[in-house]
Amino acid sequence: MSITLNPALDLVLEREVDVSPAEIWQAWTTPEHLKAWFCPRPWKTVDCEIDLRPGGAFRTTMQSPEGQSFPNSGCYLEVIPNQKLTWTNALEADFRPVKIPEQTPGHECAELMMTASIVLTPSARGTLYTAYALHADAASKQRHEAMGFQEGWGIVLDQLVAEIKKAR
Repeated sequence: MSITLNPALDLVLEREVDVSPAEIWQAWTTPEHLKAWFCPRPWKTVDCEIDLRPGGAFRTTMQSPEGQSFPNSGCYLEVIPNQKLTWTNALEADFRPVKIPEQTPGHECAELMMTASIVLTPSARGTLYTAYALHADAASKQRHEAMGFQEGWGIVLDQLVAEIKKAR
């Protein structure tokens, strides 16, 4: 389950949280749960499709506070229940190469291609949660970092944990 990191290309968020790997897995793999926490508020995730298998589709639609919709799609690469989830937005379902989207005004993520993994390791407190964002070039990594990777993905993790605790 190891990921070989390249500091010039990759971003990592690692934090121990007090919820179980199984609870996190459920939040990541059930559309109704994912929609509640997946993007930093006041943004919303208004639609989600999950076909949880290698080659399966992972699609979300985010909505800005002004009501503008931003669809995102990708393909699952690796699915190890309660341990690791890997996907990319460089591929569509069934490993079909994605057609680079036309610029969407105000939506920097549209052309930011990456492969992401969430690795869940049981810990004394609950789970060591590690999120990886792998990029093809240093410019993409730097752009993602400047967009607020650490802050945004950290906020989303806080929202995920809060939703799990609320549902208990």
